[in-house]
Amino acid sequence: MPVSPTNSTLAHHRTQLSRRIVLSGAAGLAVGLAGATGAAADSGGAAASGAARPGGRAKRAVAAAHRALERDYAAPWPQLLHNSFPASADGDRAFHYWWLAHAVDAYLDGYERTGRRSFLADAEQVVAAIRARNGGHLVNDYFDDMNWLALATHRLWTHTQDQTYLDDAHDLWEEIVTDGWNDTFGPSVAWRREQLDYKNTPSNAPFAILSYRLHRESGEDRFAEYGDAALTWMRETLVDPETGFVADGINRQGDGAIDWNWRFTYCQGVWIGALVESARTHGDHALLDEAARTGVFSVRELTAGPVFSPEGQGDGGLFKGIWYRYAALLLQELPDGGARRELTAFIRTSTQALADSSLARGVLLAGPDWRIPAPATTDLATHLSGVMALEAAAAIE
Repeated sequence: MPVSPTNSTLAHHRTQLSRRIVLSGAAGLAVGLAGATGAAADSGGAAASGAARPGGRAKRAVAAAHRALERDYAAPWPQLLHNSFPASADGDRAFHYWWLAHAVDAYLDGYERTGRRSFLADAEQVVAAIRARNGGHLVNDYFDDMNWLALATHRLWTHTQDQTYLDDAHDLWEEIVTDGWNDTFGPSVAWRREQLDYKNTPSNAPFAILSYRLHRESGEDRFAEYGDAALTWMRETLVDPETGFVADGINRQGDGAIDWNWRFTYCQGVWIGALVESARTHGDHALLDEAARTGVFSVRELTAGPVFSPEGQGDGGLFKGIWYRYAALLLQELPDGGARRELTAFIRTSTQALADSSLARGVLLAGPDWRIPAPATTDLATHLSGVMALEAAAAIE
């Protein structure tokens, strides 16, 4: 049974919530790109090299994918990025908060790879647009959404040292703990406010990643306590002890059942990321073996030929890009051996398949099935997965 953080820690959170700043809709800020591929030591983001290096195939392919993001998805303020290509008024009505959080990460990936400040400006601009479209603040009804954005703003802070972004990350974490953390089915984070008894991987593994990063940034033990509790709950509730496969959640339909049949790449990816961040925090390298087991399971069981099986568009379009982010994070830490070689080979061959099918005239538009060109209508989330995966491949090239 996971051990909950102490009562004094919980009381401190409720006190801390009063410090949450309701931030006003900031005007145009700058943009960035994501991820797990960064190396800024304890924050999970890498310091930009400052100068682009001549690159190989993956670097050329990811540059082409960013050109498609600019050419096909750019929209006026405050939309900033169309929800699909080709764009339509109906298609842009929905506000996809969590897609945009990953767009921030994707721009930060580009900044880390090239040192180009335009990527950083783009990342900041997207955060400003989310704030403006969300009523002048960053809080919403979905705890997984807020985790994604907190991870992105914390990473943005590592590059800008703008205190606003660090405050955003801390404030969102406080919101998640105060309103989303409860003991139903074990101490863990709920998926959304209207369903506090439904617990899942997308709410808990990113929360653990965020908690460990905030602990290393602040030195405050309460963050690590919550990260450890979320990690333990996941291991005991949603992870198959024999294979390392990670189920999506428990009690989605109010029946206490675990969704073992929901085999999503991003569930495997965020579990890998949580284990890596725990290993970085505690120095327990056995956790890397645990992460590698899940990674290897992913590439052996969730694939169709050289690529991951398509998971559709919409939200599902983002799933595999998240796996690549955290698989690349694992490769930063994993020693040489069979698992490292297998994961590296898969990242390279799968993204090469994407480039072979979808790169045309210097532009790469990523669809849901990387074995074939993108369909006539391609969601932003689907293309972002391709960008994120190609950034991961470029990072290990």
